[in-house]
Amino acid sequence: MRGLSSSQQRVVFALAGALLVLNLASFAFGEAPPQTLARVWAGTWGTPYGVGQVLFKATPLLFTGMAFSVALRAGLFNIGTEGQLAIASLAGAWVATKLGANVPWFLAVPVVLAVSAAVGAAYASIAGAMRAKAGVHEIITTIMLNRCADVVLPWILTVALSVDGVRTAAIAPGARTAGLDTWLPSFHGSAASLAFPFVVVLAFAVEAWLRRSRIGREFEWIAQSPSVCEAQGIDVAKRRMQAMLLSGALAGLTVMGTVLGYKGYFELGLGAGAGFSGIAVAMLGRGGAVQLVAASLLFGTLAQAGLAINARVPRDAMGVLEAVVILLMGATAFASARVEPAPSEPARDKGGAA
Repeated sequence: MRGLSSSQQRVVFALAGALLVLNLASFAFGEAPPQTLARVWAGTWGTPYGVGQVLFKATPLLFTGMAFSVALRAGLFNIGTEGQLAIASLAGAWVATKLGANVPWFLAVPVVLAVSAAVGAAYASIAGAMRAKAGVHEIITTIMLNRCADVVLPWILTVALSVDGVRTAAIAPGARTAGLDTWLPSFHGSAASLAFPFVVVLAFAVEAWLRRSRIGREFEWIAQSPSVCEAQGIDVAKRRMQAMLLSGALAGLTVMGTVLGYKGYFELGLGAGAGFSGIAVAMLGRGGAVQLVAASLLFGTLAQAGLAINARVPRDAMGVLEAVVILLMGATAFASARVEPAPSEPARDKGGAA
């Protein structure tokens, strides 16, 4: 694979391994691999509807992948995007139901997104404060906060909001995010909305801000050596809190793709799994916005492919493929690190001086 960078070679190797596993799964369930691949292509990138569904499934993954990536840049592991997006989505949906029918979209949508981002940031701040003030690792607290969200959400719906059932009322018309089929009629029937181009632009904007701003640069320095940063006068606790707040806010914006662009209301389980899959997107997409978008599209494709072949090959087989891609990417990264030559020592003159 000459001409490809090490990261590109790892991607190619992982995809080749996934293709092999898909062929083996097809054989195991009595299907011919070419027919399975044809169904996968037809159900994903082979038709406009399939493309729209891939974009729809990639949208929440890109939001949560970006959220995890921002925290990771500061050396934090925000495992709690699953709970943050759920709590924030309920808050945004509730606000959207209270907006009047005559409120225009250019007011309604920003208000809902602002509320969702604020609630997501507030929920993430619990783990951020415990890490910054008490030294409690965020992996533990965010996992526990995910479980708390699972318990609290039904109570909020049924008791605090007095909702009859597991979903809110329909949101105001002005809060709906337009579908892509409004401008691309060939996407008719798919759930793709303006949330996808929005999150792509947002990913590049956040990446540019992190690279060019002082806060973004200090995030990276803290991840490398917090003790050195403290010695240089950088408030490590403050920067870690800011990273968690931004991460939670980005997770909260997932409401644009799930509630505003798809269902038109919040229900229990909406967006479930996007937080954990976003971790894989972030780990595969490390390096920039382009990689994050590509990783989200890859996992969106696998998710849609599972539906396309579900009649003949169990949908869970695509979950196995996701795991294979992650494992092979990790294995090849480890192998390349092991074989990477050590830097040569500086040349010395006859007197022994460098």
